[in-house]
Amino acid sequence: MPPVACAPVDLPARLERMRAMGIDCHIKDVAIRYGVSEDLIAAIIETESSFDPRAVSRRGARGLMQLMPATAALLGVGDPFDPRENIEAGVRHLRALMDRFDNDLPLVLAAYNAGEQAVIQYGGIPPYPQTRQYVSRILRRLNRDGTKTIRSEPGSRVRADHSVPIRVG
Repeated sequence: MPPVACAPVDLPARLERMRAMGIDCHIKDVAIRYGVSEDLIAAIIETESSFDPRAVSRRGARGLMQLMPATAALLGVGDPFDPRENIEAGVRHLRALMDRFDNDLPLVLAAYNAGEQAVIQYGGIPPYPQTRQYVSRILRRLNRDGTKTIRSEPGSRVRADHSVPIRVG
């Protein structure tokens, strides 16, 4: 599929770094290709790496979407610090999780953060404080005005509301 014509992603001013990095068009292209909301991708990148393509977590996750080395290898990522490669693989992984968990956004986010096996093992969001905070943080970023609905794939709508019982703290 050829790259899409790109108008800048409509995001808050604090996310202007995406445009400066030249990844806003890539996010739009990947979002369309995989049927994932641009806002969701941006919220994950902001939460995971604060838009730092060289970010490395204490656990070894790398790049904008903080791919673990094993996940990056499985997804065929040559350079996890390359923004385009990292976003492409991260969104492909996110799409697989969305399919696995029937677009249940809190479960998808928990699986992205803690691993899908943890979500399966606990039958929902694992009782890890960091994972619960992660899910809550991204849902807040997506739902700043309390009414935002994100598109996750053609014909499907996933509400990013706070009706999901997530205890923080």
